[in-house]
Amino acid sequence: MKVVVLAGGYGTRLSEETDLRPKPMVEIGGRPILWHIMKNYSFWGFNEFVVLTGYKSHVIKDYFINYYTRYSDITVDMSNNVVKIHQHRNEPWKVTMLYTGQDAMTGGRLLAAKNFLAGERFMLTYGDGVSDVNIPELIKSHKKARKYVTLTSVQPVGKFGTLVIDGSDTVRSFSEKPEQGGTWINGGFFVMEPVVFDYLNDGDKTILERTPLENLAKDGQLNAYKHTGFWKAMDTLKDKNDLTCMWTQGKAPWALWLL
Repeated sequence: MKVVVLAGGYGTRLSEETDLRPKPMVEIGGRPILWHIMKNYSFWGFNEFVVLTGYKSHVIKDYFINYYTRYSDITVDMSNNVVKIHQHRNEPWKVTMLYTGQDAMTGGRLLAAKNFLAGERFMLTYGDGVSDVNIPELIKSHKKARKYVTLTSVQPVGKFGTLVIDGSDTVRSFSEKPEQGGTWINGGFFVMEPVVFDYLNDGDKTILERTPLENLAKDGQLNAYKHTGFWKAMDTLKDKNDLTCMWTQGKAPWALWLL
């Protein structure tokens, strides 16, 4: 199953870092947060990624194009124009990077990936949040619910939107960032069926978190996987510093590959 990562936004609330690079490339412990997200999926055996780029997309492309040499030991013999690789430090990843436009919204970016997903079930997440969510259990919840979309619902300190979830874990109401905070919020880490593209009706202007998810909830087709473990979005410089502190102290709950 492919993993789609939304990585094209401007990251304006983290402008201290995003003037020169897209938010998914802001580093936590010397590695982009995008790398951390991909390592987490890879831990569970998912190694095929579709990264939806936009703002400063070349930074993401350059990173993966040069990944092989960036993390390997090399000798460059300039007199003979020879590069020798001594030790490989690589990942078992297949990464497709799609430029989805500078100003496309989240649903518009996802729509651009339709032809690359070949009508298959896929996963989707944001390129700025880390979690220790159990991906196999998330997929199990999705299969059991038999709905078009499953999102991971989390309970951080308020400031995000709310979900109204009934006793069968079906989302009955979706509201992205209302004035009043709620208990369960959209934490990303979605599982989606191809029919979700039928809900993306406004082209590049489609905001996934508004009409599409609201309509999926109204249709009874939005399942919630309740995650009570670690989850954190990197929205501000403080969030970035908090995550960096966890990493440097060896207390990064999302780094399942190190446990």
